[in-house]
Amino acid sequence: MKHRIVVLGAGYAGAHAAGRLARRLHSDDTEITLVNADPEFVERVRMHQLAAGQDLRRRPLRDVYAGTGVAVRPARVTAVDVERKTVDLVDQHGADEIGYDTLVYALGSTAADHGVPGAAEHAYHVSGEQGALRLRERLHDLAAGGTVLVVGGGLTGIEAATEIAESRPDLDVAIAARGGVGDWLSDKARRHLRTVFDRLGITVHEDTDITHVDETGVLTGAAGRIPAQVTVWTAGFSTHPIAAATTLEVADTGQIVVDGTMRSVSHPDVYAVGDAGIAQGAGGKPLRMSCASGIPMAWQAADAIAARLTGRQVPEKTIGYFLQCISLGRRDGIIQFVTPDDQAKPSAITGRPAARIKEFVCAGAAWSIGHPTVMVPTRRRHVTPVETEALPVTAH
Repeated sequence: MKHRIVVLGAGYAGAHAAGRLARRLHSDDTEITLVNADPEFVERVRMHQLAAGQDLRRRPLRDVYAGTGVAVRPARVTAVDVERKTVDLVDQHGADEIGYDTLVYALGSTAADHGVPGAAEHAYHVSGEQGALRLRERLHDLAAGGTVLVVGGGLTGIEAATEIAESRPDLDVAIAARGGVGDWLSDKARRHLRTVFDRLGITVHEDTDITHVDETGVLTGAAGRIPAQVTVWTAGFSTHPIAAATTLEVADTGQIVVDGTMRSVSHPDVYAVGDAGIAQGAGGKPLRMSCASGIPMAWQAADAIAARLTGRQVPEKTIGYFLQCISLGRRDGIIQFVTPDDQAKPSAITGRPAARIKEFVCAGAAWSIGHPTVMVPTRRRHVTPVETEALPVTAH
């Protein structure tokens, strides 16, 4: 019988893991199934562009994996039983169950409202395609002079606020954050960010704790009320609850606890990549939820699975960061250089050159879905009769 590998989720992490596994393992010995609710790959890093009215390239998963041996299964995951090694699904034909020998859990994350009253009912988000399209429709209906408030001063909030302000200069756009907006950036990057906010007419509310959201704006702990016809919630992400409902060891965040090869510390036949897994990066710090973490996590997991199944040395290296890419509309941006543990360095690239680099990075991330070995020659190896654990993990 073939070794059954099931990958749950086709975001950046899951999509890379499935494709890389198909290029590392021989199809005579393995059966790789990619389960995803959407039949297309969604460029999540571009959801602020979609919300602002731009059209994105369609990428059907069946086309992406044509000829690779990866079977694409459009279905929604409803439960995982890690003791029976089964996954419950719902597709157009109804409920179903599939089994696995190795599971790659990559169901990602969604917007987190942190229990703020009214946020779930009245705020919009850009954490996925449906949410971005809903916001797009609302912004389209918003008349000139309308007010938009983006809640959250991180990467997603900054990109959403600047994209909306640039595409709709007739709107009054503001951004609010519990701390500072972009306060982790270098001095040069922060100065440029403020210059762009001023140019686009974005009002900044810092040290502002949002306590309630309704149809006409938000209430804050100190500043009173901030009016907004549209509130966009970008204040963090939360994982899907499926993993926490299993016997897998999970962190307080609901993320699956994994080792350096992205393997579950409680169930060795389960791997978790992307936002769904919590792994240590450079400096012993947990990797942040991001595309920059998810893709190397997927590479690490796929290579470890392939090595273990083929009796080879298991590669392991510490994942670190190099830069953060921030788009500030279509013609401006910030490339913030960082240490491997994600601390800002003094150096940064700003303006149009940064916008070009950001676009190159985003396009490259989507391109690499179909090229998950990043131009390294494909080597499909046969599975050994028994998984080999004797070979040591090689650290770099």
